[in-house]
Amino acid sequence: MRLTPAFTMVELIFVIVILGVLAAVALPRLAASRDDAVLVKGKSQISAIRSGIVMQKSKRLLEGTTPYNPVTLDKNTTPTVLFSDGDYGNILEYGLDIGVSDGKWNRVSQDANESKYNFYLEGVAVSFTYDALTGRFACDQPATQICKDLTH
Repeated sequence: MRLTPAFTMVELIFVIVILGVLAAVALPRLAASRDDAVLVKGKSQISAIRSGIVMQKSKRLLEGTTPYNPVTLDKNTTPTVLFSDGDYGNILEYGLDIGVSDGKWNRVSQDANESKYNFYLEGVAVSFTYDALTGRFACDQPATQICKDLTH
């Protein structure tokens, strides 16, 4: 009878236990990194929106077109994407997708001097307001941690 080299049952169980422990440690970290990615995405989009507003203001100022601040950030009618194809020019070259899931934007209201938007993060709608008189795009609850995370 010839012996062939193989792993014993104890060795196989030991390896499976080690892999299980590693998976238990790694999976929560992977879930957290997705939330962090959505947060970073939101921060970069807010920064891009603010930069686009400043660019439109500068362009209108150089042209001598009043009002200097863009009156709206997107179409007055129901838009297919936000912050693009505005009545006063594009704030962003490519608009942002509309939706109510994490990482998406939704326009809540729009009138002559003010537009309200929601950004969804971790299942929470974070409210932002664009004031056409001041050209300011700001979080409505600046003292909350989620607003601080998105805007700082």
